[in-house]
Amino acid sequence: MYPEAVTARLKIQGENFEILVDPDLAFKYKQDEITDATEVIASEFIFKDAKKAEKAATSNLQKVFKTEDVGFIAGEIIKKGEIELTTAQKRNMLEERKRQIIEYIVRNSMNPQTNAPNPPARIEAAIEQARAEIKFEKTAEQQIEGVLKKIREFVPIRFEKVKIAAKIPFQYAGGIHYTLKDIKILKEEYTSDSVLIMVEVPAGIQTEVLGKLSALTKGDVETKILK
Repeated sequence: MYPEAVTARLKIQGENFEILVDPDLAFKYKQDEITDATEVIASEFIFKDAKKAEKAATSNLQKVFKTEDVGFIAGEIIKKGEIELTTAQKRNMLEERKRQIIEYIVRNSMNPQTNAPNPPARIEAAIEQARAEIKFEKTAEQQIEGVLKKIREFVPIRFEKVKIAAKIPFQYAGGIHYTLKDIKILKEEYTSDSVLIMVEVPAGIQTEVLGKLSALTKGDVETKILK
């Protein structure tokens, strides 16, 4: 059972049905980010009253849902019902949504005035200045565009990708793909003593990628930012 499990509740046809769920996963299920309700539920029973551990009668499950399948019924309860959250859980989920939005903006954009990423603290300050509304019920992806419209007045932002060319000594070739496992490699060419690569990355993480290449080669790498 999830330690932070909460109750999802659906009242329908004069009956009350409840299921214990992970709150964050339940909202992802509501938004179709998760399609299997069994990944969300924290118990294998459908309850009439979860607090009293009173199970719903099978006759009522059949009457309302035409089945006793827990996965199907749980999905209906989560999609059509309400998810009960404590104030602390709502606050934590809201902070997580905010963190995800800031992380996305920092990673994928840059300040066109400095050609460098905007620090997370500056994006957070812009969100506060713009009074951009963030809702815990919606995913970060659903809210990024709205937040950006609000904060552009307070912080210069440009979304773009950059290409980085690098010459890596041959002895470090074995670590290239692991080091760049989440990076798109556009070109990879082997010479007698080195590996020539070209990668494409979001502008906001170019410094991070350069740092990874430097760490891999102990500083023995030649790089160039291509416009």
